[in-house]
Amino acid sequence: MILRRFLSRTRKQLFGSTFRQFRLYHAPSRHPHGTAFTTNFAIHEAAPNQETFRVMDEEGNIVLENYELLEKDVLINMYKSMIKSNIFDNVFYDIQRQGRISFYMTNFGEEATQIGTAEGLSPDDLVYCQYRELGFFVHRGHPLQTMADTNFSNMGDPNDGKAMPVHYGSKELNIVTVSSTLATQMPQAAGAAYAYKRENKDRLVACWFGEGAASEGDAHAGFNFSTVLKSPMLWLCRNNGYAISTPLKHQYCGDGLLSRGLAYGMGGIRVDGNDCLAVVLAVKAARKYALENSKPVMIEFMTYRGGHHSTSDDATRYRDPEEIIYWSQVDNPIIRLKKLLDKHEYLSEEEDKEIRDTSRKEVMKAFRAAEKKQKPYIEKLFEDVFDELTPQLKYQERQLIRHVSKYPKEYGLEEYADSAIHRKVQRFQKIKSAFYKPDPNAEDD
Repeated sequence: MILRRFLSRTRKQLFGSTFRQFRLYHAPSRHPHGTAFTTNFAIHEAAPNQETFRVMDEEGNIVLENYELLEKDVLINMYKSMIKSNIFDNVFYDIQRQGRISFYMTNFGEEATQIGTAEGLSPDDLVYCQYRELGFFVHRGHPLQTMADTNFSNMGDPNDGKAMPVHYGSKELNIVTVSSTLATQMPQAAGAAYAYKRENKDRLVACWFGEGAASEGDAHAGFNFSTVLKSPMLWLCRNNGYAISTPLKHQYCGDGLLSRGLAYGMGGIRVDGNDCLAVVLAVKAARKYALENSKPVMIEFMTYRGGHHSTSDDATRYRDPEEIIYWSQVDNPIIRLKKLLDKHEYLSEEEDKEIRDTSRKEVMKAFRAAEKKQKPYIEKLFEDVFDELTPQLKYQERQLIRHVSKYPKEYGLEEYADSAIHRKVQRFQKIKSAFYKPDPNAEDD
């Protein structure tokens, strides 16, 4: 106490009125950043975490005053898309476990985020996806059969079997095909949004990414390009709690992705990602803001990944079972919307059962048809890169023919569509058999 009084008295004697002027000093700066000078020294700390906007609680109650509920048909269609997406996930997860496809990624727990976004955007908006957006594809009208064919890598696969399962895309629906490499879609989306700005089109670009992908360098490049170029676009962050097995506390420090968006100079909002009503409202408002202000907007959807990261992962090894149960039984987007529909008597139990039965029949029909289709013809392996095959590719094709002709059974040629390579292999085998007669008395190797 004595020391404190001494220091206070000494400070006044040394500085007097000058010290008071020192505390109040303020002057403009000519630095390009547009700051100002001050003598008020402070080490700044992060602001408190931003709150999460919601319209509906876990029991399906509307908590936002004066909220105008979406029309019945819109709510029912969103519910149908959620059910269809959920059933598709269950079926294709099971058939992957049976070894009938190579890989799969489920969307359990994130249906409201995906489908609410599809409802809030315009069909003309260009969308870059990451890989966990099945509900978005379903609600925008992407055929189940095409997605089933993609997962089987058969002749109906638009990628001709050259990409992994769940790598959907549709030029007709303005959805860029999913790419395996993490976050590469983000600077691409920023560039596309800038092109729209230059063309003065009344449409924007929306780009999906996860909080894990936001740690990639491409994410920061995309954020910076979009804000500096003042491009009309939406950054759609799926904050589902885990980057594969890495929880949030080990993924980032600070107020999530919303704070990063604000720091880069874009608008932003944090939304309850399991509340489809809040998602639709936020996406529509953000879209309007981005177009009117020619400025990107970050939407951080606070949701939860209900399943494993993929079929290559076992989430039970790093998550508490009680945590999984809560999100699957309490804060589940499908259950929440169902409670809302029940409260407004928009959906009877018979109608709900019909939706589920019809959806399952559609999914199973697509699955059975996809499984029966042959794989793309082998020439596809060399196509779609050069207009004409290079000498090196022609040499590799000849090598493939000789190799497959030598071991036809090992490669199951009957699974592939008939093609020129099939016929070349057959001719090669005939020539080989005409000139090579195995000794019947020779012992097997």
